[in-house]
Amino acid sequence: MTPDREAAKPHRTGTDAAAIASTATAATGLTTLESLALEALDMDALVATARELIAFESWGGREVPIQEDVAGRYRDAGLEVDCWDLDLAGLSRHPAVSAELEREHALGVVGRWGSGRGPTLILNAHVDVVPAGEPGRWTRPPFTGTVEGGRLWGRGAVDMKGALACALHAVTAIRDARVRLAGTVALHSVVGEEDGGLGTLATLVRGHTGDAAIVLEPTEGQVAPAQAGALSFRITLSGRAAHGALRTEGVNPIEHLECILRCLRDLETRRNTRLQHPLFRDLPIPFAICVGRVESGIWASTVPESLVLEGRYGVGIGESPDAARRELEEAVRAASAGDPWLTLHPPDVTWWGARFAPAAIDPEHPLVTTLAGAAAAATGRTPRITGMPYGADMHLLVNQGGIPTVLFGPGDIRLAHAPDESVALAELEAAARTLVLMILRFCGTTRQDDATAHARGPAGV
Repeated sequence: MTPDREAAKPHRTGTDAAAIASTATAATGLTTLESLALEALDMDALVATARELIAFESWGGREVPIQEDVAGRYRDAGLEVDCWDLDLAGLSRHPAVSAELEREHALGVVGRWGSGRGPTLILNAHVDVVPAGEPGRWTRPPFTGTVEGGRLWGRGAVDMKGALACALHAVTAIRDARVRLAGTVALHSVVGEEDGGLGTLATLVRGHTGDAAIVLEPTEGQVAPAQAGALSFRITLSGRAAHGALRTEGVNPIEHLECILRCLRDLETRRNTRLQHPLFRDLPIPFAICVGRVESGIWASTVPESLVLEGRYGVGIGESPDAARRELEEAVRAASAGDPWLTLHPPDVTWWGARFAPAAIDPEHPLVTTLAGAAAAATGRTPRITGMPYGADMHLLVNQGGIPTVLFGPGDIRLAHAPDESVALAELEAAARTLVLMILRFCGTTRQDDATAHARGPAGV
């Protein structure tokens, strides 16, 4: 559980707090309440929380223990908590559901803090991670949360348990500064993002909505009002089995794999030439097609009777996922027409697993400009406004919930899903400071409580 910060870090009151606020405001142009909230941010506690969250091996659908832990942390922080069992059977019938893993039990967790009257800002973070892979490829244990060299190391450090800790401790800092919000901040802790977004969909179905949302994906501190879509495909090639000593009497589908790979590369080039978007102009291949898994054969001395390849298919902003599917299917069909065996035995293209629709909001939306201003004030650097090439839960919040949403968070996506995943402590601090200011500016403030009022309970609840 989160350490008792009331005991660990006494609140400054009276002249001491006023002096700090006055000095900070003069130096940075921040308001008095913003300066007080930033001064109350406890990075030691934030990093400790992130390390404890990394210790949960929350992959493969094993998300219940960490969700119970997060719910406890939210309660300890004085948030109003909704922790519920997901209706997995009901969700399986929802038209927007996407899940690769079968779960017998899953929890949703939402913590709310504020007046309940003004605007509501959602901070969305997922607790599930991808598997660590081969342990020998890690130089530090993947589920320990090692702090070394100014970085936090471990599976989920960047994607995205570090960001969840930033959100919680941003709210805690505002509480510790005794600032009352005119509106409400809602922390959505969700499961199943890595395999399709089950937890965010369930949270929306539960009725937890808001006026705007930030999905805390790793964007290197950039503000992303657009995310690419991503679909999962499977292509099966037929062969003819034979004893390896008589291989010419069989047909090896591996020898026809090159035809399909060349088809996918050509299709990727055509699509990225056509699906250009100003928010993705700095990326050479914003809507990538990646073959991530190939399986064939049952025995080394047997000609395989089939080959299966699975991959990820990028979808452009504004593109219909159904149209994108048809384009791949037609490209595979056309490529097969030039191969005598594939002409007689056409590859089978199916769609399975996680699917993320593309999503975007206006780059001039007040959510974007307010967040960019908060980041600039918190860090002294104006963030880039850009698109992210990966799928995320933003699409559910925008397309299903009708909630203006951006991606923003600490860390580099290049380090996610890989050995030695890590995030710089400085990036965690920059993100947490930005979220403090964003919450205050989006939700608005009414006043700062005095010490007596704060002693009766966390401000804003």
